Amino acid sequence: MTDDDLDPFEPETGAVAPAVLDVDRAVEAILMIADEPQSLVALATAISRPVPVVRQAIERLVDDYDGTAPGSVRRGFELREVGGGWRLYVRGEWDDLVSDFVLTQNPSKLSQAALETLAVIAYKQPISRGAVASIRAVNVDSVVRTLLSRGLITEVSTQAETGAILYGTTDLLLTQLGVNSLDDLPQIAPLLDDGSEGFDEVMAR
Repeated sequence: MTDDDLDPFEPETGAVAPAVLDVDRAVEAILMIADEPQSLVALATAISRPVPVVRQAIERLVDDYDGTAPGSVRRGFELREVGGGWRLYVRGEWDDLVSDFVLTQNPSKLSQAALETLAVIAYKQPISRGAVASIRAVNVDSVVRTLLSRGLITEVSTQAETGAILYGTTDLLLTQLGVNSLDDLPQIAPLLDDGSEGFDEVMAR
């Protein structure tokens, strides 16, 4: 047996083999902190294992989370393939519960960094996390997670060339701002030092 064809069970006991568990947990650990879908190649590189081994691990994790593997139970999250990669998501049936928790049980104010990131997304959507980071010249991973958890932004599509997720604002943000549409947002150019060039030129860099 090679690394490319791991047997998930011990022949003597029928228990899941330790080597398989190590691969599964390694892949799981990476997916827990990833902000973008991870391809099989990226995951294989991260844990230094062959792509076929990672593919088998993904299949086992999907079955585990879905409750279809022996002895497993259906989880409140799922492993979903999107944009050419894999990422953990809250299951659709729990969206309302999670949104209610975020909005009513954890209503702390947004930080300045979150507000600035939200402004960039609002005016330049759809936009990738990498583009937002480039504009703000700082890492925005945790801020984007916060805005997603608050329901203020959402994933609207993926970039065809790179597979990067593109983000946009939600109706909840409009409600919070008290406007009917994005067209009602204030024009940004007059607020800048040189309104003749303004926001669009800066954001296009």
